[in-house]
Order: sequence, then structure tokens, then C-alpha cells
Amino acid sequence: MTVDTLRPPRPAVGAVPRRVPARLAPAVLLAATAVLYVWGLGASGWANSFYSAAVQAGSASWQAFFFGASDAAGAITVDKTPAALWPMALSVRLFGLNSWSILVPQALMGTAAVGVLYATVRRRFPVWGALLAGAVMALTPVAVLMFRFNNPDALLVLLLTLAAYFLVRAQEKAETRWLVLAALCVGTGFLAKMLQAFLVLPGFALVYLVAAPASLRRRLGQLALAGLAVLVSAGWWPAIVAAIPAGSRPYIGGSQDDSVLELALGYNGLGRLNGDEAGGLGNTNQQAGLLRLFDTEAGGQISWLLPAALILLVAGLWLLRRAPRTDPARAALGVWGGWLLVTGLIFSLMQGIFHAYYTVALAPPVAALVGMGAALLWERRHRPAAVVTLAATVVVTAWWASVLLSRASGRLPWPALAVPAAGAVAAVAILALWRARVRLFATAAVAGLVACLAGPAAYAVETAATPHTGAIPSAGPSAFGGPGGFGARGAFGRGGLNGGPRGAFPGRTGQGGFPGGFGGGRGMGPGGGPGGGAGGGLLNAATPGAALTALLSADAGRYTWVAATVGSNNAAGYQLATEEPVMAVGGFNGTDPAPTLARFQQYVAEGRIHYFIGTGMGMGRGGTNGGDEATRIAAWVQETFEPRTVDGVTVFDLTTAATPATAA
Repeated sequence: MTVDTLRPPRPAVGAVPRRVPARLAPAVLLAATAVLYVWGLGASGWANSFYSAAVQAGSASWQAFFFGASDAAGAITVDKTPAALWPMALSVRLFGLNSWSILVPQALMGTAAVGVLYATVRRRFPVWGALLAGAVMALTPVAVLMFRFNNPDALLVLLLTLAAYFLVRAQEKAETRWLVLAALCVGTGFLAKMLQAFLVLPGFALVYLVAAPASLRRRLGQLALAGLAVLVSAGWWPAIVAAIPAGSRPYIGGSQDDSVLELALGYNGLGRLNGDEAGGLGNTNQQAGLLRLFDTEAGGQISWLLPAALILLVAGLWLLRRAPRTDPARAALGVWGGWLLVTGLIFSLMQGIFHAYYTVALAPPVAALVGMGAALLWERRHRPAAVVTLAATVVVTAWWASVLLSRASGRLPWPALAVPAAGAVAAVAILALWRARVRLFATAAVAGLVACLAGPAAYAVETAATPHTGAIPSAGPSAFGGPGGFGARGAFGRGGLNGGPRGAFPGRTGQGGFPGGFGGGRGMGPGGGPGGGAGGGLLNAATPGAALTALLSADAGRYTWVAATVGSNNAAGYQLATEEPVMAVGGFNGTDPAPTLARFQQYVAEGRIHYFIGTGMGMGRGGTNGGDEATRIAAWVQETFEPRTVDGVTVFDLTTAATPATAA
């Protein structure tokens, strides 16, 4: 069989019904995806306030925009490269600061990613296979979550999906321009989420080296040029930052030495693999292993069709084992399969910080492999082995869906029984009708498909209908207490790590239970000062009351920062409420040595900071090998200035005279 037979003449048997024009089908897919991703989007408010505050800062200051600073005055950056913030900041500049202007760009990028995936699969497979791939991606629960949220993953996934499209085109005729475009997309992905973007490179490079229709010398030369394109597109921003003196730019958040390179290779690089990220929280994951993607944390996010994707990848490679070296269909399987296997293994085995929402990066390869594999089996539906594989895929997928649904704490009891039953019936029908008329066999196959998609579709709808806030969102009716995130309905019950179960993390804070005020409750942190109220903490933003907001906003124009507080999320809540710069002392974890105590004292002496807010005081002691400047600053403020309470939050006016005891 030649490669061309994989694209059947239109209309193909089993393809889109004839009454629906083939050209209209992808438009319907994209319209439905856009509705799913956009409908009710504003209910999530600021979503991840950490990034929303940086977006607000970027909309007010071009310098903050370029560096990805947490505040418009440029004290410190977020702990990522800033490309993912740029579309949102531009949207806020155009439409004003609100939830929609921040989140709609994410939803549009998700819709675009589904369209690019469809176009990629369609190049060598029938319309219905491409539609299936697009639908699987659109309905993947973690994709619904992250394309309705403001973490950097939306831009990363779009760029990597574009890179796969360009690579597929490059492989067909060994065209350098397409290969360079793929490389540029991967390099730009680094500017969205750093080294995670590079996880696709081994598979992409190997596929092109093996399957491109050109001489080995030409292929090696093209890959060398593509490598240069990756370096240029990934390195231009870090190079500019490195060339600017430290005193003329914000501190690089997440690093311990004010270096983008250290951030990329340490906290956001090797530290994520071995758990030794300086300034982080250490190895907080004890579940690393080959089955991590199927566990209670990540399983409901991404694994619904992961078994099917793996089965169909193996089946597709076997069916095409005798194809020529340059066969585009097999090369496409290699592109998506390499992406899935390398990224999936890294996610499974990494010892450092891992969150289940990272798995949105696996949604495109899982979806593509399902669409392509199903098309290959359908083309060979007259072979018993293909029919048995198709039926087995349905049974395994439906069974695994029942396992995932049963973890939902009784939230969806009837699907956990109905889905495997429907899958079993469909599989029996597939085996019984494979010699019958095509329409009967197709009906059985469609029934199996419906059974396989019912579970993720239910999770997807619930995810879209549920507001999500905090730093660590979760899709669907999580086994840990519901969708949402830490600070909403998160993985540790209502409130997650912020306002979670008392005593879950012993400490002296009030609600969160983290030592040093991580939970942001009304208590005392090791830094010595009274903690703040207002619901702030390590993983979610504070929600200041009207009196505190008015206090911070008064005479704001006289100060570089209307306030300072420990931790980026604490600062984010006050900054979003006032739309004025609030200094995040110590960065995200409170462990970055920025500013130093001496620099902070200089700012205070110059009258550049108005208030210090006590929420989260002492957070700087929580990291591994991180700085304790935040703890020292909080202690100095407490010893030097008189506290006052506004809306239940402890506030220090840094423009007042020192206390008599301190002066003595």
C-alpha cells in the first residue's frame, strides 16, 4: 500500500456524513472548541493572580512588559521567561484590566492549537481522522483547564503544535524553510516555559534525520541550521537581559544569583528533575514513577485516552513497518510518538516540583495518535488483526475511563458503570460485524468512540463550568475534593494549601498550616511579625478589603511602591486591587535574595515604599538553599515600625519615625 492510499477520495467511507460538507466540518470543530473554552470565562476572576499581577504590570510599563516584572516599578520578575505574559498584557492594554482581557487570549490560543492539530493530521489522513484528533484534544480535561487559565502552558502548547506541523511539512520534501520554522517555534517556546519546550527536540530531530527524503549530508546540515534557529529564537531575550546591568533592570525571580541562565538550568531546569532547586520547596513529590500519569493526581487530567494512544502508536508503526524510509505517515507517527514518549517519561520520573496541569503538553500527541491510529486501523478493517486491535482499544479505554470516573468520590456514579458497559457492547459489535456492511460496522465503531469520549467529555464540561483560581488548578471532579486549584477547590480539599485542612502542614499559621505564614492565615510567622488576613499566601493572592485598598491607594503617586510584602502572590492581590506597584519581597517563594535588607532599608530611607503588609511574614525560611532576606526584612520592619490593623491585616507605615526602642 502506498502512502497516498491513506488519503481516501472524497467522500471517504466512514468519513464525515455527505450532507455535511467536508470544508464545513473543521469550522464546526473550531467553533465548538471556542465556545467550550470561552463560555463563562470571567467566572475565574484573576485565575492565577501571580501571573495576572505581572500582566497588569506589563500593561502599565513597557519595561515591566519586556522583563516580565511582577510590578510596574520593576522590583523582580516572575520565575519564568515572559513570552506567555506578552499576549495577555497587550490584551489588557487594548481592553483594560479585567478577567476576560487576561483569559481570552489563552482560550484563543487553545482554539488555534486544535486547528493546527487538525491541519497537521489532515495532511496524510482522512477528514474524520483529523476531526477525531481535534475533538480528543479539545475535550481533554487538562486542555480545557489550561486554555481557560493564565499559566504559561497555553502559549507553549500552541507553539509546540505549530512546530509539529512545520516539521511534518518539512519531512515531506526535505524543505529547509519548514524545518527552520519548526525550530523557531520550539525556541520561542523556551521564552514561554523555558526548558520544557526542548523536550520535543530529541524526537523531532530523530524523525527528520531518519525520514527526510534527502541525502544524509543534507539532512545533517539542515538540522544544524535548525539548531542554530533554536538557539537564536530562545537566546535573544536572555542575551539582552544579561547585557543590561543588574541595577538597571528587575531582579530575575526564581534565581539565587540574578541570572536567567541559573533560572533556566537550576530552579526551572535540573532542579525539576532531581528535586534540588535552590530557593524552591525541595523534593515535594514522592510519587515519581512510570505510572505517575495514571495516578490520582494526573490521571483524570490527561490519561483518559493515553492507553489508546500508546496502543495505536504501536499498531500504526507495525502496520507501516514495510513502508519506505521516507514514508510521511510513519514519520508523522514518529513526530507525535516521540513527543509523547519523551515528555511523558520526563514528567513521570522527575523528582522535583511537578503539577498535574503540566500534562497539558501531552494533549496534542495523545490526540494526534488517536486520530491517526484509528484511521490506519479503519483502512485495514478487512484484516482480523486490525479489527481485534480496534475492539481491544475500545475495551481498554472504556475500562480505564470507569476507573477514573470511580475516583470522583461519587460525583459521577452512573457513568462509571455505563461507560465500560457501553464499551464492551461496542467492542463485541465491532468483532461481530466486521464482515457485515460497512455502515453497520461503522455504527459499531462510532458507538465505541462515544463510549471512549464520554468520560473526558464529562470532565471537560464540568471543568469549563467551574471557576478556577490559585497557583495549582485541577480539572474535573478531582478525587481530592473537586476542581479548582490551591486556594479554590484544590487537590487537598476545599482551600487546598491555602485554607486547607487544619494540621495538614503543621505550623503556627492560622488557616493554611504552613510554617512561616505560607497559608496566609491570621497568625505569627517565624519572621516574628503578626501575619496578615485577607486570604493570601504562597499559592493564592490576598483579597484586600475596601478600607485597606483605599489606604494603599491614597497618595500612590508619591511612592515607587505603595506597599511591600513577602511573596509574589501576597503582593499580587494588593496590586490587582489598587493597580499600583506592590513590591514582592523574596519573589514567589519568598526565598529569592531580592531585595537585600540593605537595599530595602535604602528604599525606605528614600521614601519610595509607603507600607509594609504583614501577610506571609517569615516565608523566606521555607526553601532549600534559598536566601533569608525576606525573613530579615520582615523582622527589621517589625522591630522598627509600629503596626496597625486594617481590615484584619497588619500594616506598617514605613514613612513614620522609628519606634523609641529602636531609636535607643
